[in-house]
Amino acid sequence: MKRLLFIYNPRAGKELLKPKLSDIVDIFVKSGYEVVIYPTQSYHDAYKKVRKYPVEDFDLVVCSGGDGTIDEVVTGMMKRSRRNPIGYIPTGTTNDFANSLHIPKDLLGAADNAVNGAVFPCDVGRFNDGTFVYIAAFGLFTDVSYETKQGMKNVLGHLAYVLEGTKRLFNVPSYRIKVTHDGEVIEDEFIYGMVTNSRSVGGFRNMVGKQVVFDDGLFEVTLIKTPKNPIALQEIIAALLIEQVDTKHMYTFKTGRIEFESLEEISWTLDGEYGGSHDKVVIENLNKQLQIMVPEEHIRELMANPDEYQPEESGAEEDL
Repeated sequence: MKRLLFIYNPRAGKELLKPKLSDIVDIFVKSGYEVVIYPTQSYHDAYKKVRKYPVEDFDLVVCSGGDGTIDEVVTGMMKRSRRNPIGYIPTGTTNDFANSLHIPKDLLGAADNAVNGAVFPCDVGRFNDGTFVYIAAFGLFTDVSYETKQGMKNVLGHLAYVLEGTKRLFNVPSYRIKVTHDGEVIEDEFIYGMVTNSRSVGGFRNMVGKQVVFDDGLFEVTLIKTPKNPIALQEIIAALLIEQVDTKHMYTFKTGRIEFESLEEISWTLDGEYGGSHDKVVIENLNKQLQIMVPEEHIRELMANPDEYQPEESGAEEDL
């Protein structure tokens, strides 16, 4: 019998997983898995669990929680020499990564996808010595997700982020940064920057462009210049609200490797969690190195070269 490690964050989102836990495990068992269940006990617990389990113990790892939980599980998996596929049941507040991959919002549908979906070789990011799944960012609002209290997230949902973020509009920090990518150097002042592999950021779609695929070895980069006056700031906010790029105030491009250098240390967030303060950051795209379960009917849409996709044989004839 195949073995599955199920890691879940019991405090994620509005604790929606608890009443469905038995049904979710039943789906796993009916799909032929012996299941080991592990509720996380503390920050970074999911990372430690995935990092250390014996290589022969499990065929699949499924996790449930928000963006922080999937980040921990993927980071732990990327530290391993042999990597198992990962299934994901999103129960967080925003769930940008899951939405981008068309993972079902319904918990039982997501559980079914985790064991019966298709394995998709997805890009993942290296951030200095660390890992991120779908976004590395600095500047305006990037600390909102990890400074907003969990109880507030559970009660108010996405509105909690908005309320916390509005406190910062009148004290916008600016950073002088040298950005190097693909032989080009940009030196400017920025209030925000993000390197992403997602079609949704903070619940906003199309902020990073509409031609996003997940296995092309490239990240989408958006850098927002420091506004020179209140009108410029209003134009930037208006562009973000209507989910459009304003080239007068922003740099946007794709790259597989990018460096950020600054005189002062700048705080970064990785998948909504604090990523440390750095005066030099090197971000690289690790092409197709994350194996994640996605609905098979959507897999070609996620690929740079959909004609290359070959569905796995069902094995039905062999079973007979």
